[in-house]
Amino acid sequence: MTGNHYYLTAVFNDIRLLTKYAVIVIQTVKNYIKQRFFPPNILEKNSVEAYDIWAGNYDAQPGNLMLDLDEVLFPRLVSDTIITGKNVADIGCGTGRHWEKLFALGPGALTGFDTSGGMLARLQQKFPSANIYRIIDDLFSDMPPGSFDTIVSTLTVAHIKNIEAALLAWMRILKPNGDIIITDFHPHTLANGGKRTFKHGSSFIAVENYVHPVNTIKDLMLNNGFTLIAEEEIKIDESMKHYYADKNALHVYDKYKGFPIIYGLHLRRTDGTE
Repeated sequence: MTGNHYYLTAVFNDIRLLTKYAVIVIQTVKNYIKQRFFPPNILEKNSVEAYDIWAGNYDAQPGNLMLDLDEVLFPRLVSDTIITGKNVADIGCGTGRHWEKLFALGPGALTGFDTSGGMLARLQQKFPSANIYRIIDDLFSDMPPGSFDTIVSTLTVAHIKNIEAALLAWMRILKPNGDIIITDFHPHTLANGGKRTFKHGSSFIAVENYVHPVNTIKDLMLNNGFTLIAEEEIKIDESMKHYYADKNALHVYDKYKGFPIIYGLHLRRTDGTE
């Protein structure tokens, strides 16, 4: 009986151990399926609230595809001829991601505009003497006409609801023969479900976006005395696959491969003088 007792005890211990491992395996499989086929808990917030939250770690985001692509695209559009000695406005400046590059080109003055107080506070920490304004209504009512030689705006346009009114305001504060540089999340991908997201705690936050076709922006500018100097776009390809793999989101990569993910425009006001 004693031998049988030890034998049965060993069997029960083995069963408990196998059960424990089975539970772990099942949970692992469940987590994989959840990450692979179902989106995480995503909360959508307006751009002001979202960027106020995001400001704390916005500058520490290794592996952020949009920011990395903007670092590639922006220098293609910006040259010293439109920055050096010029009065430059950065609309949607955020934490001043591009300010070191802009300062290296020697602007006469650089002014940052943003809707997020949190992002502007972070910029001021990095550049204590920065000249900054908080955007309230996108109309820049307190800015005199012709205040700036150059306007740059990166990863911002899709956050603006009334893009026509905003662009007309940009035109008002731009000098004759002034330049406008725009980069942003491509509207084609936004229109097909693409989102600008970041992780906050255990959730993901999606920043509210509006779809403004690139041609809508170009046509508005061209019909108001601007000439298109340059147009760029970057599509999702194999070289970007690792961004999605690192976030267990290869299903997103498969969905959007070949889609344009970011675009850039350089427009110059000529008013028929050139």
